[in-house]
Amino acid sequence: MSAHFPAMLLTATAFTSSISSFLLAFPALFSIVNPFGAALIFAQATAGRSQTEIMALARLVSFYSFCLIMVSLWLGSIVLAFFGITVNALRVAGGLVVAVRAWDLLQSPETVEAQKEKQALQGGRTVMAPNWADAAFFPLAMPFTVGPGTIAVAIALGSGCPSDEPFWAYSIGTTLAGVCVVAIVWAAYSGADKLVSMLGVTGTRIVSRMAALVLLCIGVQILAAGVQGFATDMWRHLLAVKVHG
Repeated sequence: MSAHFPAMLLTATAFTSSISSFLLAFPALFSIVNPFGAALIFAQATAGRSQTEIMALARLVSFYSFCLIMVSLWLGSIVLAFFGITVNALRVAGGLVVAVRAWDLLQSPETVEAQKEKQALQGGRTVMAPNWADAAFFPLAMPFTVGPGTIAVAIALGSGCPSDEPFWAYSIGTTLAGVCVVAIVWAAYSGADKLVSMLGVTGTRIVSRMAALVLLCIGVQILAAGVQGFATDMWRHLLAVKVHG
């Protein structure tokens, strides 16, 4: 029994790490992507297309969004290391970006919606061309669905594994969160017309404001983690100087 106890403890720790990282990553990604609000604009961008084409476009946009989020989650730390950017610096910058975006969405969701609508509709044009699938990556996947803020959050999440938790368990949680958000994007885009009729503009803005409040809290939390990391590093440096001095 004692021989199996460490393994059981490790498994429990890994499971707890996966759950906690999922609970951190899912609301962060969901709030900044805002699939329900984006679905209303997606419905405008695909106006006049058949349901079969809308479903195909929704799958393609979701696939590209999945690739962007997964690359940011898994390879973001490599990009940071290449440019010599520390995780704490990314947390501070990413937290500020997320908090500012959340504040804008909380105060004036109409302005954010207008900006996203401009990105998706490409200057007022719907996706009516024969090569309509060409718009799946740009602008519908990026920057409309997965913009700079989402990428910054994903990189911060992927690089933010606590030192006392297993990296693979933490990564499973963040990856699962990304998969769930993309699945919701696919469902929302595929049924955009039904979502429009069910929620309407007012209902969608209510959901957006609730998501913005959660996103603001998450942005402050990411920012605070970065500031705490800088303070901890500075304290350790001062202690090391004092000991060796």
